[in-house]
Amino acid sequence: MSDRVLELARNAADAVADKKANDVVVLDIQGLSVIADYFVICSGNSNTQVQAIANGVREKLAKRGSIIKSMEGYDEARWVLLDFGDVVVHVFRQEEREFYNLERVWGDAKQLSIV
Repeated sequence: MSDRVLELARNAADAVADKKANDVVVLDIQGLSVIADYFVICSGNSNTQVQAIANGVREKLAKRGSIIKSMEGYDEARWVLLDFGDVVVHVFRQEEREFYNLERVWGDAKQLSIV
């Protein structure tokens, strides 16, 4: 694992927190999946907030030189997925987060504390 990837995950977590996201979780999925090394998971209270969180992540990470590979779900704003390669950010409406429950699905992942 590179320090750069961990720093990217922390920057993404900071970006969602800047937009007042709820229940921010960072999962270390290294060795559990080839999808990514980290998932950043959070919730927004409305479609507008979900989009604002997604925009905030894109902008903050772009300023730090990270290029987004893809983004899905933005228009519906119920579950927005931002793929930065080694870090994937999931921004949910609360109902979708409870339904998909990624924290349970990836229950073997180590949860990082973000200070």
